[in-house]
Amino acid sequence: MTKMPLGLFALALGGFGIGLTEFVILGLLPEVAADFAVSIPVAGHLVSGYALSVAVGGVLVTAATAALRPKTVLCALMVLFILGNLLSAVAGDYATMFAGRVVAALCHGAFFGIGAVLASNLVTPDRKARAISIMFAGLTIANVLGVPMGTFLGQQLGWRSTFWAITVVGVIALAGLVAYVPAQDAAQRGPGQLRRELGAFTSGQVWLSILVTVFGFGAMFGAFTYIAPMLTSLAGMPAEAVPWMLVVFGAGLFTGNIIGGRAADGNLDKSLLVLLSTLTIVLLVFTITVHNPWGAAVTLFLLGAVGFAAVPGMQTRVLSFAHRAPTLASGVNISAFNLGNAIGAYLGGTTIAAGLGLSSPVWVGAGLAVTAVALMGAASLLLRRTNNTPPSGTTETALTPSPAPALTRKGLS
Repeated sequence: MTKMPLGLFALALGGFGIGLTEFVILGLLPEVAADFAVSIPVAGHLVSGYALSVAVGGVLVTAATAALRPKTVLCALMVLFILGNLLSAVAGDYATMFAGRVVAALCHGAFFGIGAVLASNLVTPDRKARAISIMFAGLTIANVLGVPMGTFLGQQLGWRSTFWAITVVGVIALAGLVAYVPAQDAAQRGPGQLRRELGAFTSGQVWLSILVTVFGFGAMFGAFTYIAPMLTSLAGMPAEAVPWMLVVFGAGLFTGNIIGGRAADGNLDKSLLVLLSTLTIVLLVFTITVHNPWGAAVTLFLLGAVGFAAVPGMQTRVLSFAHRAPTLASGVNISAFNLGNAIGAYLGGTTIAAGLGLSSPVWVGAGLAVTAVALMGAASLLLRRTNNTPPSGTTETALTPSPAPALTRKGLS
């Protein structure tokens, strides 16, 4: 069995730290709010402010650094991540804490966008989606293990200790990036690179792939955002069980990420159609099982597994049609994940406010999933009509005949 390059695991560690930064604040909001003497809703802006910064930064930072070497940019982004979390750890007031969150968030979208391009070029064409899934594994592990452990640490030693620990993770990840991620040939970058990157958006398949990401990811998080009140009020679970259900969901994310990477390397379009269709079914079943604690737990695992299994394929599909200049398109697709998250959460909240019940966000998720299936079906049909060669992990599509920019592989196993 061929070993995966060590650079992939350095990228995964960076993803772990970033995922931890994004989600661990959810478990520490009461402590942070009390320390800064603000209300829980105001403290919640530390979450929404981060998400907005990710969506904006994923595009702007990637565009601003288009002419620079990807490894250099990744290392600089990790330095930004370290500084942001350090600022959060030492913050003496709410405004400083908020600034630290924004600084850390600015690296999020660009890191995953550029990292996905590097990860896919560290391996052979038939292993690209698996390579991307390894990088995203850091994000899923952060949900399964990092967030509960970070929350426990913050509750025992104070919330600042968690951000000190994340800062250390960032330092280790930076060392790994410097040591194990190869540099791209300078000839592949330089003046005019941003223009070439923007040229990727002339492809209708790139736009269709981004829309699939928005609606497919929005489907999962439209339901998941309001999972706590659903579990307590509809499934009849005690509040103490909610963190464990989040671990169950996180385990689903991790499992789905691995399965999805392998599936996408086999037949990209077919795997996405199957997964998004299955996600629709899972969400429809969830409208029934959410009223039973055991049924809710099983379906929650499946929601995470099926929903996140599509993520490596979504990212790989964008890269496959923008590979001549994939970095900005990759970053935009990372922002699309966050846009989908925001749309799903907003629509779900709107239905609850309209008096349609706590389970209404699940129906919203199912509707978004159906839209994603329709978009994916249209994209696949259009591709077949164009050249009858859908992208896969083993063949090059006729829409992208030239190879992706090569990376040097010195010292990699």
